[in-house]
Formats: sequence, C-alpha cells, structure tokens
Amino acid sequence: MSTSAFSLEGKVALVTGANTGLGQGMALALADAGADIALVGRLSPEETLAGIKAAGRRSHFVKADLSSAEAVAEIVAEVVKALGTVDILVNNAGIIQRNDSIDFTVEEWDSVMNTNLRTLFFLSQAAAKQMMAAGRGGKIINIASMLSFQGGIRVPSYTASKSGVMGLTKTLANEWARHGINVNAIAPGYFATNNTAALRADEVRNAEILGRIPAGRWGDPADLGGATVFLASSASDYVQGITLPVDGGWLAR
Repeated sequence: MSTSAFSLEGKVALVTGANTGLGQGMALALADAGADIALVGRLSPEETLAGIKAAGRRSHFVKADLSSAEAVAEIVAEVVKALGTVDILVNNAGIIQRNDSIDFTVEEWDSVMNTNLRTLFFLSQAAAKQMMAAGRGGKIINIASMLSFQGGIRVPSYTASKSGVMGLTKTLANEWARHGINVNAIAPGYFATNNTAALRADEVRNAEILGRIPAGRWGDPADLGGATVFLASSASDYVQGITLPVDGGWLAR
C-alpha cells in the first residue's frame, strides 16, 4: 500500500473539544496529514488554531455549547459554508461527573449523557446527512474510553455513556456503510493531559497506573495521531464499527 492512502489532502475535518489535550493532538495530526480543520467548542482554541496554521492548513472555529444537541445542524452548515464540506467528524468533546452511584443525581446523570452520547449522536446524524448529500462518503470517529470495556467506580453516567458510544458506533456503521461512510471509535487509555494532572501528581496512584501499563508510561496526545489519521483516511475504507484501544497495553494486562 502506498503511503498516499493515509493522505488527507483536500479533506475537511470537524473536531469537537480541541482546545487542549487529546482533541488538540488529533486535530493537529489531521492537519499534518493534509486536512483543513473546523473546531467546535465554547472557547476559541487559539493554540490549536495556531498549530493548524503552522501546518499550512485552513481552519475555522465554531463557538457552540455541546451540552445541547439543538445547534448541531447549524454547526455543520457553518462548517460547510466556511470550508466547503465535512469529510471527517471527530466526536471528542466529553465530560465526566464523579460521585458514589448510591448518591448520583439526575443532574449529574443527564449532563454527562447529553454531551457524551446525545449530542454525539445528533452531530453524527447531521454530518452524515451532509456526507450523503455530497456523495463523497466520509469518516466518523467517536472517542470512547477504557470504560467502554470496563466498569470503573463512581462514574456511572460516564461508563454508561462511553459504553453507549461503543454500541452506537456499531449501529451507525451498520446503517451508513452502504453510503460510503465509515464509523469507528478510538478508546484512549491513560494520557498526560490537564484532566489527569491530579492523578499524575499523586505518587501512589501514579505508580499504580504505570504499574499496569505495559508501555511503562502515560500516553502523549500525539500518540493518538496515527490511529486518528488511519481511521480518517482511505487506508481504513474496509474498517467498520470497531473501537480501537490506544492504551499502551492497559486492556491487555
């Protein structure tokens, strides 16, 4: 296979939640592979936009609150107006609430499910409608979790949402494959981001985590780049409905 199969030249990717961390790493990897990037979130991701510009690609920022699915059609329409199309969607935005399951509230449940699953589904639907209308096919990449495979503790809505992401990825792949749309997911392991700073600063917990990772280190956001580009490119045209762990071997342990 030629490396050109991994090229994203002429493609437009829409990435949610890319201010920092994993979303930023994936957005920059897609830009390095040749894609123009639309970023969606509540705050303008200045550092990510600068990185996309440095890669020589076009970018566009859509300000939107992804805790609600009401604006998803407008998001896709704005990206199409600004950059011409949507070929790739990366559903990265997500939140987590921690509490004992016995004390978990309706608000804690709904806030996570709305962002992590409801908005993800309806944004995928809106992007797929545009992809079908354009007749170019497309790639949808959902961000799952280790808790798509495991139960975890004190995060019932997060576990439910990420288990739902894995199941929904299969359903959408089954329905949309005939339209040339590939739907897959990535399940990141433990990565060094702002969200895990407290864990890494806790010597005991940090040692426990590293002790289970065969690779012996926390992931770097750049480590998601290869999987993201693969699933966004024509190299993955016959890959459908998978959830690909990028975890340094955590699940294999």
